[in-house]
Amino acid sequence: MTSALTPGLIALGAFMAIVPLLRRESTMARSFLAIASLVLLLRYLHWRVTATLPPPHLTADAVIGYPFMLLEAASLVAVSLSLLFLSRTLDRTKAARIDGRARDPRAPLIDVFICTYNEERSILERTIIGATGMEYGNYRVWVLDDGRRPWLRRLAGELGCHYLTRPDNRHAKAGNINHALRHVGAMSEPPQFIAVLDADFVPRPDFLARTISLMDDPSVGVVQTPQHFINPDPIQTNLAATDVWPDEQRFFFDILLPAKDAWGVAFCCGTSSLIRYAGLVRIGGFPTDSVTEDYLVTLRLKEGGLTTIYLNERLTIGLAPEGLKEYITQRARWCLGLMQIVRGRSGPLSRRSKLSFIDRLSLVDAFMSWAAVYTSKVAGLVVPWLFLLFGIKAVRADLTELLRYFLPFYVWHGLTMAWLSRGRSLAMMTDVSQLIAAPAVLMAVATGLLRPKGHKFKVTAKGGDRDRRFVEWPLLRLYGSALLITLAAIAYAFILHLRGENIAYGGLALAWSLYNALILTVVCFVCIEQPRKRKAERFHRNEPVLLRQDGNWHLARLADISITGARLIDPEPPAPGSTIDCRIYGRSIAAIVVRRTTDGFAVRFEEGMDTRVHAIRAFYAGEYVRAYQGVRALPVGKALLMRLFG
Repeated sequence: MTSALTPGLIALGAFMAIVPLLRRESTMARSFLAIASLVLLLRYLHWRVTATLPPPHLTADAVIGYPFMLLEAASLVAVSLSLLFLSRTLDRTKAARIDGRARDPRAPLIDVFICTYNEERSILERTIIGATGMEYGNYRVWVLDDGRRPWLRRLAGELGCHYLTRPDNRHAKAGNINHALRHVGAMSEPPQFIAVLDADFVPRPDFLARTISLMDDPSVGVVQTPQHFINPDPIQTNLAATDVWPDEQRFFFDILLPAKDAWGVAFCCGTSSLIRYAGLVRIGGFPTDSVTEDYLVTLRLKEGGLTTIYLNERLTIGLAPEGLKEYITQRARWCLGLMQIVRGRSGPLSRRSKLSFIDRLSLVDAFMSWAAVYTSKVAGLVVPWLFLLFGIKAVRADLTELLRYFLPFYVWHGLTMAWLSRGRSLAMMTDVSQLIAAPAVLMAVATGLLRPKGHKFKVTAKGGDRDRRFVEWPLLRLYGSALLITLAAIAYAFILHLRGENIAYGGLALAWSLYNALILTVVCFVCIEQPRKRKAERFHRNEPVLLRQDGNWHLARLADISITGARLIDPEPPAPGSTIDCRIYGRSIAAIVVRRTTDGFAVRFEEGMDTRVHAIRAFYAGEYVRAYQGVRALPVGKALLMRLFG
């Protein structure tokens, strides 16, 4: 066993010796790590193909073993493509700027579209307030209401923006935007650019000013910015890992999209984007032949000579899916939309497409990430069962052989991904997030490829009552059953039915099954939805704030803040019930003292609309999002152990 671990230990030592000499932004450094991973991958794949397959006869071993090997090879192709694109990265922050033109009333006209269907008032109110408070000289805000709600028309008028609806909901979000495009195009002053916001995404004051500066290049059709979230996603919440593990989208927006941008294949992600109006007119508006109209609009604009670029700055803040069901629905929709694109005229193998080779390769990368990787995750659960329960040897290798060939690749690649992503990609957490969505994703793969047309857009629900703990029983039954089968297979093979010939292959199946059991246990805990007691996210701060009471100003410290109130540190706190003004991020907010604390006092912001407007704009102008500059494996592991055994 020691000799089997040696190659893996060498890979670990080499990586730890080399990586301090490298810079993450260096293409040469990233390429070196990627090439080393690829070499170790090919070494493993060669061994896997030449030494572990059963004899090519019509046996159960071969019937399971050969398709599983092909599936594993496909997932390794997906890994290779990911390494290729991650070998570069691009940061456009220095190219973006804010100059005097941004505040000039003669600046290019931008129409801001807030797309909504069934979101509640509290969510829409903050988005509209943020959108109408942006620091740009020439823009209009439109609420595009596919829910046709009278109260929203009144709210839009009260907050000073335009309201637009249509007689039907044909083509869902894409149809809603296209209806608005026709409306603003018929006005006496049509826009030069369109900004798209989902109903729950609040823009920061500089959103338009920062993105418009990158539109000076006439070849740019879309400036996409990342999606950041004010609340934790269900994996963070249900594993009690919010403080040590970022939301699942951070790898995509912080690491993958800058890499795609460096290759010229960044793509529109719908919300938080600025789009050239003339380009949209030229392609006939947002395409409607995919439920991911945002990705498809990038491809159609690319075919017309306009590119999508990525500005990796926190310029909007939205809501992550708050429940597991919504989380899975969202990912299944993304997968379905990609399958529709693959089958459509802009697919990677389409003769009608005018896309370049690298654009097609990027589509193949996305396709393999959904279709091959998720399928292999599920197959990886089943294959050990088949050996332990029925003696089907789909992989003819013992544990020491596997460690000798697989461990060096696993160690090097895992460390490479963790280093490139500053810890945002950890193998175990990736397995958990992929497995939890696997059934819905595989269904989307099948339906999207076999029947690409006629699918309805499923909105990701936001808001609602999240105050109670409850169990997603369909998912828990599924993964709980998988866990029980895994444990039963181990018990059957090594307790009830232990045979000498099972030991060699059984060692591999045992290690494999124990890892699967660990992942399935974590997934089962994710299926138990934890309560979210606060409807407004509260963030700890430590910064000075000016307070005014009875005409007198004095300085205190802000301890924490939400949209509805704050806690302040002050040696001379005012009496409960008194009214004060808080000067936060340049805005004066009226507040009522609700109680004294050991080191100060707590306030509730007043309920009037003017106060809410000031409070929301001040809150979203601040840095009130959990930042994860680097993620370390040990705190994540500790959080998981506390959740499982605490």
